[in-house]
Order: sequence, then C-alpha cells, then structure tokens
Amino acid sequence: MVSFETFRKSALSFPEVIEVPHFEKISFRVKKKIFATYDHKNKRATLKLSEIDQDVFSSSDRTIIYPVANKWGKQGWTFVELGKVQKGLFIDALTTAYCEVAPQKLAEQIRPKS
Repeated sequence: MVSFETFRKSALSFPEVIEVPHFEKISFRVKKKIFATYDHKNKRATLKLSEIDQDVFSSSDRTIIYPVANKWGKQGWTFVELGKVQKGLFIDALTTAYCEVAPQKLAEQIRPKS
C-alpha cells in the first residue's frame, strides 16, 4: 500500500517536478508535461508509461496496475491502485513514468545511461 504522502514525496523528489491541479485531480509535471496524476476520490494514481513498460508493469497483476480503458490507455496511461500496490513496485513505475516524459538530461540524473 502506498499513501498519497509517499506518492507526493516521491514524485516531488525528481528533478524539476512541480505539483499542479488538473481538473479534479493533482498532477505532477516536468517541463509542463504530466507524468503522473492522483485521483483522491478513488485513491488511484495514473502514470504515463510507454506501451512496453505498461505491459511489463501490468503483467504482474492487472487488478493493481492496468491500462486506462480507452484511447488514453493505448497511449500508455496506466492506473495504479495505491491501496493494493507494493511500495517498491510503485516507486519503480513512478520513476519509469518520470523518465518517459522528462528530457533526457533530467532522466539520466535518475537512471544514468548504461
């Protein structure tokens, strides 16, 4: 289980991230691009992943991490049930989402090139 405070603290720990309202949700952005949102009502995160990363993360348990059920899901937007997900798995998915959206130089600060 991951609390909103853990989610917020983790998202804001990445370089140049800001927290901004987004309709009825809270968004986390880097260089004006959203990589994660939080839905307080449903206690659920939405992360922007590549199609491949979305498939990898959701393959472990599709009741915890799964594609959004519309055209947004086909673009990599992925729901994460915060009340069910293990912290380590969530942090890895959140980091992956950040690196998907962030400029390469910022992403390399989190995950250096191999």
